[in-house]
Amino acid sequence: MGQIRDKGNVWLVLQERPRVAATGKNDYSHVASIVQPDATSRRVFLGDVMDILEGFWQQVALVWKAGVFGVSLGPILAAVLVFFLFSVTRGFFTRVILKAMRRLADRTSTRIDNMFVDALEKPVQFAFLVLGLYVAVQVVSGSVDTGDWVHSLIRVLIIFTIFWALFLMVEPFSYLIDRVLAQLGTPLTAQETLHAFAVKILKVLIVILGIAAVLQEWGFNVAAVLGGLGLAGMAFALGAKDMIANLFGGTMIFMNKLFDRGDWIQTSHLEGVVEEIGLIASRVRQFDKALVTVPNSLLTNEPIINYSKMTNRRIYWKVGVEYRTTQDQLRTIVHQIRDHIHDTDAFETDPERVSTLVFVDEFADSSINIMIYCFTKTTNWAEWLDVKQDFAFKIKTIVEGAGSGFAFPSQSVYVEKWPMGEAEPFPLQADAEGTASG
Repeated sequence: MGQIRDKGNVWLVLQERPRVAATGKNDYSHVASIVQPDATSRRVFLGDVMDILEGFWQQVALVWKAGVFGVSLGPILAAVLVFFLFSVTRGFFTRVILKAMRRLADRTSTRIDNMFVDALEKPVQFAFLVLGLYVAVQVVSGSVDTGDWVHSLIRVLIIFTIFWALFLMVEPFSYLIDRVLAQLGTPLTAQETLHAFAVKILKVLIVILGIAAVLQEWGFNVAAVLGGLGLAGMAFALGAKDMIANLFGGTMIFMNKLFDRGDWIQTSHLEGVVEEIGLIASRVRQFDKALVTVPNSLLTNEPIINYSKMTNRRIYWKVGVEYRTTQDQLRTIVHQIRDHIHDTDAFETDPERVSTLVFVDEFADSSINIMIYCFTKTTNWAEWLDVKQDFAFKIKTIVEGAGSGFAFPSQSVYVEKWPMGEAEPFPLQADAEGTASG
């Protein structure tokens, strides 16, 4: 049996010929011989090869045409290539676009427009991907119906990109609010509080509008849904009345400027420094460093003492001197205390702003009381304590220099008659009197 192997223009023919081995049995060895093919045999062989290749190519064409889910592989690969190119080049084009925008922003004297450009960097990159997806869909849609849901998905992505950009632009926009508040003369602490409040409100509003736009795109009638939620909204409002009350309480705190962040406040429940004013609740750091979260409705429904709003800080004392103090000594003490207050720069003595009073006030049980009513210029607690301490030292010097002294509570008991009669003499004393008489 011969086998033919093509070696270019020569066929190598392997023939099997029997031979007798030492055992006497036939053994086959392969004997190769060179055969020169003729032209007819060569044409027959090449024709068979071409038929095989043509059949294989027909199978490849069928697979290519069948593709995936009835879509030819050609448009699919083209769409994938387009999206890949957009994904690879988005960084380059984003840098080009943002560079041009920054060049325009640098021409202005403010930094707010630069902040807007920085906020748009990631949305612009994502928008370039959405553009690549749209172009890829257009490539595929020429060969197959892509369906409305694909175009709806692209529109949802566009909506997401727009509202994402608006969400990120809230922070730069809030600095415009700060500028307006500064021109209106709003204190810095109030600016920070209003800044945080405005940012939260705007971000929540943008998220709600974005969700409504997406629902509208997917075919939901947002107006009808909101109208149908009327009864459910009433039930929700009844269940969430406390949250609504706290929300209105937070609004009242901002509108009426009851307190700002960093203010020292006191209510019937707490006393401390305000760390945060939120939409629903506020946080107050007590002086023992405990953090208290208070619902805003509770803060607006009870009296609040805001010590940080003090224009001056008061000193109100009653100094008691001894009853042996003479009238001249009292006059000297009162006049010297009054002169010290007016001559010391730490005290506020403008009668248009405060009242300064130093008078002999009353005859108490154990002392003659001198009332001292004055105000310091500082409202800082530590500085006020320092001023008050120096004032106490000065009063002691004035009272003692006038020859008087400070009284303290005392009580004198006078016994006219012992309730049990006269006391018996001590026995030793009685014996001594008897001996003397004898």
